[in-house]
Parts: sequence; C-alpha cells; structure tokens
Amino acid sequence: MDTWSAAIMLFLIMDPLGNLPVFMSVLKTIEPKRQRFILLRELLIALAILFIFLFSGQSVLDFLNVRQETVSIAGGIILFLIAIKMIFPTSGNAAGLPVGEEPFIVPLAIPMIAGPSTMAALILLANQNPDRMLDWTIALSAAWLVSAVILLFSGLFHKLLGERGLTAVERLMGMILVMIAIQMLLDGVGNYYTPQLGMK
Repeated sequence: MDTWSAAIMLFLIMDPLGNLPVFMSVLKTIEPKRQRFILLRELLIALAILFIFLFSGQSVLDFLNVRQETVSIAGGIILFLIAIKMIFPTSGNAAGLPVGEEPFIVPLAIPMIAGPSTMAALILLANQNPDRMLDWTIALSAAWLVSAVILLFSGLFHKLLGERGLTAVERLMGMILVMIAIQMLLDGVGNYYTPQLGMK
C-alpha cells in the first residue's frame, strides 16, 4: 500500500462526514466560539493518541507474540464491521453527556476520531512495513488534516450536503471501505497459507 492509499483508507475509517451529526449534537449547547476551541483540542488529543498507536503498536504485538497475518485478518474483520455500520447506520446519539457539559476526550477524541478501527489500521500498517514509518506518518497526518478541516467547518458542510447528502456520502465511503477490508482479509489469509503450501 502506498502513502496516499493509506491516507485515503485512514480518512475513510475516521469517517468525518458520517460523524458530523454526532459532533454537532454534542456541541450544540455550547457557545460557537467555545465550540471551535473544544473541537480543535479534541482533534489534537486524537492525533496524539493515534501517533502513540502508530509507533508503539508494534511493540505491543511483539510482546503479545502476534503474527502479521493475524493482525491483517483481524484488521480486515474490524474494518468490514465498521463499513457495514456506515452503510446501514443505526439511530441514536453516542454522546450521553448532560446538557451544557463540555466533552473531554470521550466521545469526540475517542472513539469518534481515534476509534478502535483507526488504531487497528495503524498497527497493521506499522506491522506490515516497519521501515516505512515516515510514509505512515504522512498518511496519518494527511487523513487527520482533511478530517479536521471537515469537522471545523461542520456547519458549512451540513448546509451544502444536507442530511441526505451526508448519509449518501457516508454509505459510499462504507462501500469503498468494504472493498479495502476484504482485500486486507484476503491478504492475511493468503500470507498465512502461502508458507505452508510451499513446504508441501
């Protein structure tokens, strides 16, 4: 996977357009000037967490003695489940905060931006090509930057696309993510069985 393919994958997993309604719902009772500060703070916290997983995820896998193929298969399954939820979204607000209370880390930074699937994808990238950490850093930064712009201008995107437009874009992203997930799953299974078949 090249750098920009990885960036697109991470952007699709972060799903900023799909998360717009949740972000707007969580922040709607807070003053507009304060909203921008909170959103930027949560975005920076999420970026820091994602970089921690990118650079330390491999150490965790080594400690647990988990093979690359296992991570690829697990990552494919997780991405597939996330993609299905994007295509067939469920109703409900994930915030669960009292009216007027500012969110801190949860739920905006985690899991809305730095979700389990994004963390798994970063561990997978670092595990498959540990010598390309600069590429993965660029990919993560690019995906985060585009997501940050979309979320910081959430009101504008919501007006331009509308509820139906946001739903359509989210489902399109889900379809693309399904294909990426299946490819990751097939790669993991193929890499697992290839050495065994070569020994026979």
